[in-house]
Amino acid sequence: MGAMAIRRVIIAGGGVAGTATALALHHAGIESAVYEAHESGGADAGAFLTVMPNGMAGLDTIDAADAVTAVSYPARTVTLLDDTGQRLGHRPIDAPSRSLTRAALYRALQELAVARGIPVHHGKRMTGADGGVVTFADGTTASGDVLVGADGIHSRTRRLIDPDAPEPRWAGQHVIYGYTPGNPAGLDLDEYYMIRGKRGFFGLTVPDGDGRTWWFARVPGSGPLHDGPWRQLALDASREDSTPAHDLIAASERVVGGDSFDIPTTPHWHGGSMVLTGDAAHAAVPAAAQGASMAIEDAVALATALREHDEIKDAFLAYEQRRRAETEETVAASSRMGSA
Repeated sequence: MGAMAIRRVIIAGGGVAGTATALALHHAGIESAVYEAHESGGADAGAFLTVMPNGMAGLDTIDAADAVTAVSYPARTVTLLDDTGQRLGHRPIDAPSRSLTRAALYRALQELAVARGIPVHHGKRMTGADGGVVTFADGTTASGDVLVGADGIHSRTRRLIDPDAPEPRWAGQHVIYGYTPGNPAGLDLDEYYMIRGKRGFFGLTVPDGDGRTWWFARVPGSGPLHDGPWRQLALDASREDSTPAHDLIAASERVVGGDSFDIPTTPHWHGGSMVLTGDAAHAAVPAAAQGASMAIEDAVALATALREHDEIKDAFLAYEQRRRAETEETVAASSRMGSA
């Protein structure tokens, strides 16, 4: 690094954005430490996702693609159906897209970080930062040259950078996930079936080797529910359709859900020695399946900028210039897809 001013980076958040940033910084020769609010990493909230080719390419540049491939399944094709089960379209999904639970992705990246000697601290909820010193709810502190806010859509770091930063925007829908034993609908393996139902949008897939049918539902709503009757919402939304979705939801062994929000734009991605990555900067609804991949690309771009620029401000500006327009375009596209 020579006379590089950036020696140590504190990362608030141990999710995809935080751990990918730590791995990217390690690859760039910059020391970092991850501070995660939750006591244990990778707790399965029940959601699953797809890391798209751009995300896998980002992982490959930091030697993390193999770790994710090992705990995921290929996403090969997508078939679009209407509410009667009529096939509307079919196309391959660009390789090497990989499907996996959010928990598996967290664990894979965190375990890889620990294996590479990157400290990952749990139970550390950040409460403030001043002059390079970060404070946590348990009264402890950490110091570094840079604070990376990888602390999600409700980011504390975003507020520290700009107290007037916009609040996440309610996206008008609930997103529900579930897992059904076996393959009772006889779906082709590793294929996504996307269903435009009368009262919701559904996705079904059977990863080869998992032994379950994975499904999600996007159901319109008038406002956030926070802790809704998720299974019943999905059942009601699929009841009028002649597709496998309703029976799969009814037979599910586990159902979880949540309210969908996005952040169309964040005026200030950085301030002083603080900078945002992932959902903290640009959260998208899941319609375009780009949330994790955008976070990974952020990680690589930020680490590259910090390696290439001696001045923190110059690094942040280079990072933002590389990522802002693309991410805001993706967030907008996801919003349009989700509304449709």
